[in-house]
Amino acid sequence: MVLFLDLMGFSIIFPLFPEMLDYYLAGERDHFGILTTIVEQLEHLAPDYVQDPTFFITVLFGGILGSLYSILQFTFSPLWGRLSDKIGRKRVLTITLSFTLVSYLAWVFAGDFWILVAARIIGGAMSGNISVATAAISDITSRENRAKGMALIGIAFGLGFLLGPAVGGLLSQWDLLATYPGLETWGINRFSAPAMMALLLTAFNLVWLLRKFPETLSRQTRQQSQQNVSRIASIFSIRNSNIQLTCWVSFIFMLSFSGMEFTLTFLAVERFSYTPMQNGLMFVYIGFWLIMTQGVIVRRMAPKIGEKRLATMGIVCGIIALSILSLLDGKVSFYVALLFLSLGVGMCSPSLSALVSLYADEETQGRYLGIFRSAGALARAIGPFSAAAVYFLAGSKIAYGIGAVMLLVPLFLATRLPQPEK
Repeated sequence: MVLFLDLMGFSIIFPLFPEMLDYYLAGERDHFGILTTIVEQLEHLAPDYVQDPTFFITVLFGGILGSLYSILQFTFSPLWGRLSDKIGRKRVLTITLSFTLVSYLAWVFAGDFWILVAARIIGGAMSGNISVATAAISDITSRENRAKGMALIGIAFGLGFLLGPAVGGLLSQWDLLATYPGLETWGINRFSAPAMMALLLTAFNLVWLLRKFPETLSRQTRQQSQQNVSRIASIFSIRNSNIQLTCWVSFIFMLSFSGMEFTLTFLAVERFSYTPMQNGLMFVYIGFWLIMTQGVIVRRMAPKIGEKRLATMGIVCGIIALSILSLLDGKVSFYVALLFLSLGVGMCSPSLSALVSLYADEETQGRYLGIFRSAGALARAIGPFSAAAVYFLAGSKIAYGIGAVMLLVPLFLATRLPQPEK
């Protein structure tokens, strides 16, 4: 429940990205702010085949915001995970949700572009709490049911990504300034209504956490080590070879998929002229299949065929999805690709999380899951901007084709993972 509410608030912004640059550019035209200066420089770099570079610059804008958020998630995820091993899961979740609340409050009043960036910085630093929630599930599940527990996290992801973008797309139709124009002096903007919903969800989430969430890590199993929790170097020095290989699989998988994730709404605008509302409904479709995949397929198949095979099947589905998006333009093929995309992420992500948890002992689960999440966050930090840059320079077909080819690497690496005993 905590994770679902957190991800719903987080994903409200997804369908809004294509329109956000236009809004902030329009607000800066009179005084030539930093955003206007950046866009003017990018227009000179646009390839010759692009007649109107503004749209492709918007893709870059979305990629930069996505990468900024994930760079911070990469940095803070192992820190929150290790801190939760020391002081407990509930305390860390309370801290991170409190500051997430502050980030959404800033977004509500983000009339200027720099305030939006500041809000994303705060939110990105706090988003590492996903690893803490994952560790909490690990605390209370047996080894044979670990994949089922991770599938519950996947269901929370699916529900969050189903409802969050839908709510964001719906509330994007409500411009508070049209009704209350005087609020502009307070920083209320075109996207304040979706931001207010994210704020309310997080406030309810924090109250829910404080009243209902039990501490899952007993005092007896908390680490007594006095190591400095800010040692980021530990991310790159995993002694467990199986966990290290799993992190590499996750890193390359998410590198490809995160690039697709942050350009998908722009692709829908480019090919089908989708509005924020239609983009929101697109995420509803993806979220539905994510729930079906992780709530039915993973929970039933993981005990029978193992997490390794499920992860491999997910990567194959990802290759199919990105290949279709690269080669075909029709709306039917687009939604077929989204189906395979949902199957891929739905099978791969919880299976790899379960493998890391099964490879680790009880005392280091929080730390290793934090490192695992941070590997995915590093991929998300690089992927959106890289994919957006290729999209800008070479077009969508080549960008998605490169993503499909990249997935052959984690497919090979995943075959070398052992299936852990339970």
